[in-house]
Amino acid sequence: MPLDFPRPSLERAAAATLVAAAALIGCGGGNPLGNPPTIENPPSTGGQKLSFAYYQRCINPIFLELLQVNQGGVITTATCASGGCHDTVNGTGGALRIVQGAQPVDLSDAANTPDVIRAGDMYKNFYSSQGATVIGAATQSRLLNKPLVQGVLHGGGLIFENAQDPNAKLISYWISHPVPVGADEFSTAAANLFTPPNTETGTCNTQ
Repeated sequence: MPLDFPRPSLERAAAATLVAAAALIGCGGGNPLGNPPTIENPPSTGGQKLSFAYYQRCINPIFLELLQVNQGGVITTATCASGGCHDTVNGTGGALRIVQGAQPVDLSDAANTPDVIRAGDMYKNFYSSQGATVIGAATQSRLLNKPLVQGVLHGGGLIFENAQDPNAKLISYWISHPVPVGADEFSTAAANLFTPPNTETGTCNTQ
């Protein structure tokens, strides 16, 4: 299911390319001319989905956090969602796209139905991130392997030193704990991914 991410005009795209190229120093790599024209993530084939609640509370903040980047021994800092990396407007980081200004969704508000949530920016981030995973198999997922530079190239360099990095553990846990078969991404079973089991106040589990 393709999502309707913004597509800049030719003039804006040219300017964005220059900005993105300059940002690559902070991001640590990438190809400013290598973005696909549209973003389409492969559909899940296992009959399960990942938890939106866990993504919103525990995963999306990682992309906004200022992280250390090791690019061939050169250490810098950047956010995954920066303009030179995975920002949805002028990012250069392949299919993963993050809307930096996506606002958290109040899942306790009955007005926020699945259809309403799916039309929002936080869901776009969730959907794009889930598309970079093999649901239930963290070690086979680009979302985890790329920042670890584990069996795959990452233009952004080494972000997590090893699988014990706290952020790597959060991503691994999310991918490894899909909601039950037949349930949607908003399943209340997601409460079990937190301690205590509360999607609003619980601490994000990592094991």
